[in-house]
Amino acid sequence: MSLKPLIPFLFAAAALAAPPKLHEPAPDFALTSLTGKTVRLSEAKANGPVVLIVLRGYPGYQCPYCTRQVQDFVKHAPAFAAATVLLVYPGPAADVEEMAREFAADKPLPPNFHLLLDPDYKMTETYGLRWNAKGETAYPSTFLIGKDGLVFFEKVSTSHGGRTSAAAVADLLKK
Repeated sequence: MSLKPLIPFLFAAAALAAPPKLHEPAPDFALTSLTGKTVRLSEAKANGPVVLIVLRGYPGYQCPYCTRQVQDFVKHAPAFAAATVLLVYPGPAADVEEMAREFAADKPLPPNFHLLLDPDYKMTETYGLRWNAKGETAYPSTFLIGKDGLVFFEKVSTSHGGRTSAAAVADLLKK
């Protein structure tokens, strides 16, 4: 049997990104917020630590786990006053802004929190977080990134739950 027909699949699998690990640099990205502001990770980290939370976005419904997680972080916003909190909302380009607006409608965010659009999963794929299954979008994840650009905490959930709590992240930022 010839392997020639399999070669494109082998190279595609090898090219898939993996999530950044502890003490590795977090890949830079630039995403647009719901207010139309472009937010760059490299600029956000210059101001202090970054809490990067990748949500599931809109997998055909507003994820209740994402809602609870964001509300938990907003409730504990004073603990993140010295950080920038980036909430990444992935989805198909045609729908992501409308669905993100629906998600954000009842969640007033503090000034240092930014809900960012990830149209067509570009950032999600760069971070190796694309949950490419029916009814899925991204693996819910949290990364803490220092001013040096290195990841000092990472948690990637392979289920809908398994989220980081605001209290746990706040404790990590105190260290």
